[in-house]
Amino acid sequence: MDILSIIGVILAFVAILGGNHLEGGHVAALLNGPAAMIVIGGTLAAAFIQTPLPVFKRSLSILSWIFVPPRNRHREGIGQVINWSTTARKDGLLGLEAIAELEPDAFARKGLQLLADGCEPEALRSILEVDLLTRENRDMAAAKVFESMGGYSPTIGIIGAVMGLIHVMGNLADPALLGGGIAVAFVATIYGVALANLFLLPVANKLKSVVLQESSYREMLLEGLTSISEGENPRSIELKLEGFLD
Repeated sequence: MDILSIIGVILAFVAILGGNHLEGGHVAALLNGPAAMIVIGGTLAAAFIQTPLPVFKRSLSILSWIFVPPRNRHREGIGQVINWSTTARKDGLLGLEAIAELEPDAFARKGLQLLADGCEPEALRSILEVDLLTRENRDMAAAKVFESMGGYSPTIGIIGAVMGLIHVMGNLADPALLGGGIAVAFVATIYGVALANLFLLPVANKLKSVVLQESSYREMLLEGLTSISEGENPRSIELKLEGFLD
C-alpha cells in the first residue's frame, strides 16, 4: 500500500473543503451536477477519441498501482540471478531448464529458456530488449492516458464556464435564473482545474515512475541473464547488479 498516495488524496480534499469552509463557503456550493457532467463527460470523451481501446483498457488495469504498486523486487531479483548463475556453473546451462518451467515471471522465464537452449549472449540481449521495450512502451502509453486527460480537463472546465455564462446572459431579464448559470460557470472551472492538478496529472506521473521501476527490474534481469550466458562468475554478477539498487 502506497501511504503517500492515500495521504495525498485526503490532503487534497482537506485543502479544498477546508479552505472553502474558512472562507465562509458551504460544501453544497461546490456540488453541481451539470458542471460535473460537462467536465467529467467531456474529459472522458476526449480521451476516448484519442486513445485506442487496448491502451485505454491497460490504463484502467494499472490504475490500482497508485495505491498498491508492484513491490520493489530488485534485491530479491539479484538473489535469484545469483542462484541461476550458481546452478549454471554447477550443472551447465541445461540445468536452468527445470528452473525456467517453475519461474512465474514471464520475462525471467523466457530468458532462462533462451539460456537453456544455448542462445548466444548478443541474441539473448536482443530478444529480451524487445520484450522490455515493448512492455515499457505499452505501460507508458497507458499512463499517458491520464496525462492527456489532465490536459483536457481544465479546457473542458472553461467550456463549462462559458456555457454557464451563456445561460446567464440569456436570462438577464429574470434574476431568479441567474444563480444557476453563474454556479455552473464557476464550479465547472474549479472541477476542471482540480481534476487535472489533484488527480489526473499526479496519477499519470506516479504510474510513469512505477513503469520505470518495473523496467529497471527487467533490465537488471536482462543484464544478469546476459552475464550468465557470457560465463561470468556469480560474485562479479552480484557486484554488477547491485548498481541497480536505490
